[in-house]
Amino acid sequence: MKGPDTTSRAVLAESAYSDERHLAARQSLYGWQRPRHDLPGIVLDHLPVEVGVVLDVGCGNGKYVTRIRAQRPDLTVIGMDISAGILTGVGPPVAVADAAALPAADDCAAAVLAMHMLYHVTDLNAALSEVARVLKPGGVVIASTNARDDKRELDDLWGSAAADVLGTDHRPLRISLSSGFSLDDAPDLLRTYFADVRVVELPGVITVTEPEPVIAHLASYRAWADSVGVPFDVTLDRARQRLHELIERDGAFHIHCRGGILLCTAR
Repeated sequence: MKGPDTTSRAVLAESAYSDERHLAARQSLYGWQRPRHDLPGIVLDHLPVEVGVVLDVGCGNGKYVTRIRAQRPDLTVIGMDISAGILTGVGPPVAVADAAALPAADDCAAAVLAMHMLYHVTDLNAALSEVARVLKPGGVVIASTNARDDKRELDDLWGSAAADVLGTDHRPLRISLSSGFSLDDAPDLLRTYFADVRVVELPGVITVTEPEPVIAHLASYRAWADSVGVPFDVTLDRARQRLHELIERDGAFHIHCRGGILLCTAR
């Protein structure tokens, strides 16, 4: 069965990111990760020192916009997202924008952020061309994503729960957002457009002693529920039961994370 279309503009703007609820649920799971990685802090460490414009493309609920504005008031940070709804909580200046057609002039930005969002782009080459277009000579691109083997334990949990619900040995796949722009493939893709592509790997382990943070994370993919081939809510309930059993047996449930940040410069 064909996997869900995680690049559909209608789904992204009107459902998955119509507000911040689903994104916040996915972000919150990292509160149980050790070591904790301060991604906005890492971004701040790699921003240009000179005054300039920073475009946060696919800014979501403004996690990076807010932090950069607070700590680098010398920079003009513009949040951009395909969803008008999720931008309501982000202070101006913001713009509703498609990554493949940025409403910005050539060579206008000292830095462009694309944090955990390039896997949602329908035409990745068009989006990367746009980022290259708006970036000043010597400007910085900071992107982030996850590796293909990120959170494998969630894949196993969802697949087992779905197999139970369907009464089959076949384990349907969990929705993977990052597969279209994984940490494994991203460096080579970025080198087509940018120079000095470096990867900062950010591994960690999430440890939970109750099911709900994990279930909230899995539930945040509801926008694609019709495409996963299993009864979504029933599978969530079965995953919750399985988690209870695993935590009672082992004392905790561990999820191994492998994400990273990619640092690039304009050619």
